[in-house]
Amino acid sequence: MKKESFALAALLLLFSILAPCGYGAVRPASLTIKIGQMLMIGFRGFTVEDSPEIVADIKERHIGGVVLFEYDLPSRTHNRNVSTPGQVARLTQDLQMLSPIPLFIAIDQEGGKVNRLKPTRGFPASVSAQHLGQLNNPDSTRAAALQTARTLMELHIGMNLAPVADLNRNPDNPVIGKLERSYSADPAVVTSNIKLISDIYRDAGIIPTLKHFPGHGSSTTDTHLDFTDITATWSEKELEPYRALIASGYRDVIMTAHVFNATLDPLYPGTLSQATLEGLLRGKLGFQGVIISDDMQMQAIADHYGLETAIQKAIEAGVDILVFGNNAVYDHAITTKATAIIKSLLARKVITPDRIEQSYRRIMELKERYNVLHNQQLTSSW
Repeated sequence: MKKESFALAALLLLFSILAPCGYGAVRPASLTIKIGQMLMIGFRGFTVEDSPEIVADIKERHIGGVVLFEYDLPSRTHNRNVSTPGQVARLTQDLQMLSPIPLFIAIDQEGGKVNRLKPTRGFPASVSAQHLGQLNNPDSTRAAALQTARTLMELHIGMNLAPVADLNRNPDNPVIGKLERSYSADPAVVTSNIKLISDIYRDAGIIPTLKHFPGHGSSTTDTHLDFTDITATWSEKELEPYRALIASGYRDVIMTAHVFNATLDPLYPGTLSQATLEGLLRGKLGFQGVIISDDMQMQAIADHYGLETAIQKAIEAGVDILVFGNNAVYDHAITTKATAIIKSLLARKVITPDRIEQSYRRIMELKERYNVLHNQQLTSSW
């Protein structure tokens, strides 16, 4: 299918369903669609034929997004989603054509040590956030961001789970500092770099994602592997990049951290904390965009909370998109399980239809803004 035809098809399909955004849908969205839009799922396979589960998740359970990886941790193989540029581009186009609502297709392409699109597979080399922060040169940051944006555009990947807004408060941090994922310990340096990168992504039709709220840079352990308590190391300075970008009008996506911070909430880690997300991020900082969870299957959550409790608390806290990357463990039925849990919570009036509607409206507004205004850049020569 030609790019122009694909873009037009996506537009027409989106117009037919965006009632929450004021377009007057042909039919109202069902509860299954609204719940599905709150789920982002990882899967195995280089083609849609390789993964009948994700096809069913898209066509029958109406998931709102997928997340791509180049390495499958549970099997310790490269049998995942990324082989060559041409293969990835075909996969993403085929995924979009399965869905009546344009998908968020997301990837972690931070640069440096955290990238899914490696030069060994034919993708451009990238530099780390730490390298760019040490240079602190707008031209260097702009060049790196433009390269990433162009690469993602060519692959039809519309959401980057970057840039990292964490301050490098602990250089020995195993998951931030040691991986060179932070731009700096100085909030001003972090702020200027992530604002420039976010603006470039947005201009290219790529959705930026600031992470990990309320700050992961001071931790001494890795939330992928264990419960992570930052109560004694966290500082309010870690909010400064978020405060500055939100004040400047940022309303795209912010990712939660699974870190526990008793200063903010004595009971729950960030992803499950209403005080942290609704109280601090939305209330005090005024964020009106989409809140996305870090991977709900990471051990900081999965080892300490049952799936139903984790989903319930995340939704109550204000999370709009629940990520199940299927790359800490692999559960081909995770979408079915999550959907059933949310429907059960609604049936038992633990959560309300209005709460689901809030997330659905934020998600659809973001999809409208990027897919209608930018057309996923499929017809652009940017």
